Amino acid sequence: MAEATRRAVPPDPAGLKERGSAPDPAPQTPAGLVGSPAGLDESPAGPGWPRGVWALPPVVVLGLVFLYPLALVVQQSLSPENGGGAFDAYVSVFASQSFREALGTTVWVAVGATAGCLVLGFVLALIIAFVPFPGARAVAKFIDVFLSFPSFLITLALLFLYGTVGMANGLVTDLTGAAEGPFHFLTTPWGVLLAEITYFTPFVMRPLLAAFSQLDTAQLEVAAGLGARPARIVRQVILPEALPALAAGGSLVLVMCLNEFGIVLFTGAKDVTTLPVLIYGKAILESDYAAACVVAVVNIAISVGLFGLYRVVGKRAGA
Repeated sequence: MAEATRRAVPPDPAGLKERGSAPDPAPQTPAGLVGSPAGLDESPAGPGWPRGVWALPPVVVLGLVFLYPLALVVQQSLSPENGGGAFDAYVSVFASQSFREALGTTVWVAVGATAGCLVLGFVLALIIAFVPFPGARAVAKFIDVFLSFPSFLITLALLFLYGTVGMANGLVTDLTGAAEGPFHFLTTPWGVLLAEITYFTPFVMRPLLAAFSQLDTAQLEVAAGLGARPARIVRQVILPEALPALAAGGSLVLVMCLNEFGIVLFTGAKDVTTLPVLIYGKAILESDYAAACVVAVVNIAISVGLFGLYRVVGKRAGA
């Protein structure tokens, strides 16, 4: 029987597994890589250096480029050049009629432009995503390119069309012989609203198109098969799926409208004074740097708060 057992077990050709021998040693690793197969346990900065040392350069650059100028703005708002208390500039600015009007104008223009962008962006994204027409994909690609355009370029295009000496007024004067055309709305708050809605609508359309691309078309087919009209399908099937993207895009547009300066400047709307325009006037035209810094601090606080809201909404929307 012992002979049969020896025949069943194949012999070790190299004699590497003799009975009672010590276990195989651990595989050798190159020098400097002991403790980790890829040498990842060692700090890239060298032996004994903490890993956090590599975070210092970007933190220093961020501090010099962004945090230090921001700290200077806050310091200037608390230490006016003409002396006085630390918060005298804040009390003076908050009590001024120009600041209250600029704050109200900034809020209603931003909210109005955001509402217009949400409505127009939803309708256009709906058409591009669900209404087949030649060139729909090219239009969607153009939206991505449009996002890179500067805001003043859109304002200049509107001025060429509807400005005092624009194409529309020129056509009317040529046909009627009138001294001037009827279109003068670009220098009013409505002109600013039109320009901002025109420029910021693609920022709403982009997340909407991404959301529509993930929508299960079987739901639309089932709803249509059950006799639902297109308006009801949009209201009960498409809109609930689009709400997170609408909220994310609307939050982003609201933040950008609050800080928009170029559109208001290029339209020439003298009666529209927003917070960025007020900062420009206080700093450049009046040389009141303390008041300009106070308005800037308020504008930054509102923008940071709304950006935090945008980030929360964006995370919930999966953006």
